[in-house]
Amino acid sequence: MMTTTATRQVDTSDLQDDIRLMSRVAMEDVAAFETIYRAYYPRLERFLRGMLRQAGVVDEVLDDTMLVAWRKAHTWDASSRLSTWLFAIAYRQALKALRRHVPVVEAADEPAIAPEEQPEGELMHQQLHAQLDAALAGLSAEHRAVMELTYYQGYSCREIAEITGCPVATVKTRMFYARRKMKSLLSQRGEQAL
Repeated sequence: MMTTTATRQVDTSDLQDDIRLMSRVAMEDVAAFETIYRAYYPRLERFLRGMLRQAGVVDEVLDDTMLVAWRKAHTWDASSRLSTWLFAIAYRQALKALRRHVPVVEAADEPAIAPEEQPEGELMHQQLHAQLDAALAGLSAEHRAVMELTYYQGYSCREIAEITGCPVATVKTRMFYARRKMKSLLSQRGEQAL
């Protein structure tokens, strides 16, 4: 019971901080905007990287997202968390980029290191990570977004519904089909490895 109360106080405090910052951003306070940008950049970048799969496009969409947040700061009404509002903007911007027929390219974020230069456990971890990334790349943008928001960002179905602008039931359906497709893709990759 004590933990719940403490958590609520922290959440309330965070909400108050977000309200103060966004009020300042709405008045075109660059320092407040920079604070929000630095706070949310890593999470938004991770989400967009998973959804778009191209570093150059990710940077462009992230810039577009933050530009919209700057211009529309006065529209955020605190009925949802600031992060939910920002992720909704990022999601819409990513879908626009995908509609412009941005090619999906599987690009390694890190340079390849020869297997003999790595401990076996690290190599296995990297192989698993590569298999998961390849399987995620095989999903539609909507399914990838749901997986990214759930497993990498920790959002609930209700919050994802708010971000994507669809009913909770649709989010659950997308999650079901995304998991099923991931399972199929991963089992195919496992059979190919044999």
